[in-house]
Amino acid sequence: MPDLLTLEGVHTRIAQYHILHGVDFSVPAGGVTVLLGRNGAGKTTTMRTIMGLWRAAQGRVMFDGEDISKLDTPAIARRGIGYVPENMGIFTDLTVKENLVLAAANGPLDSARVDWVTGLFPPMKTFWNLPAGNLSGGQKQMLSVSRAIIEPRRLILIDEPTKGLAPAIIQAMITALRELKKTQTTILLVEQNFAMAKALGDTVAVMDDGRIVHRGAMAELAGDAALQEKLMGLSLETHQ
Repeated sequence: MPDLLTLEGVHTRIAQYHILHGVDFSVPAGGVTVLLGRNGAGKTTTMRTIMGLWRAAQGRVMFDGEDISKLDTPAIARRGIGYVPENMGIFTDLTVKENLVLAAANGPLDSARVDWVTGLFPPMKTFWNLPAGNLSGGQKQMLSVSRAIIEPRRLILIDEPTKGLAPAIIQAMITALRELKKTQTTILLVEQNFAMAKALGDTVAVMDDGRIVHRGAMAELAGDAALQEKLMGLSLETHQ
């Protein structure tokens, strides 16, 4: 498949800190690309740079052939890019419904789309009229993903959706993202749970110290413990 998103020599500085040092990788259209790396490697900074929350100091972020690196975040979102941040980004004082209404930037909620999303995440229907602050941690993460997909998006950036979640919730998230993948929505996923990364990923990029140190097929990395040790200093099969 052609590449939908490409980062070319991206550098990001935050105050006096130089976080990204020439990041280069691509995200093929219609698949799931997993961004792996140790804590502090620059994964979240990469996601925030793509969304324009932090501005690239150098290099280009190309989306469908257009350089979006100088656009502001609302303009990037209007290109059809959704973002699920690590901190979830939900409004706890608003109901589940109100959270989704705010996320549906193009107009009223589409009933068919709501039915599809609540089919993926049944607790959203159960707690539809309750404040989002009443949800459990896993349910809040479901709401965060629901907000990103309540309207069709061409690309979804998802930052560590299973962090701190119970195994049953993780499995529900895998199932939901597989269904999202079937709609030809492209996904860039930061994920520490290798079982999830392996289950969903088509391609993978590995970061270390603000640089991409490996790019390739997810299946290749998943099947090569020696390569995992070389890139990240651990066997991912034992690091679930």
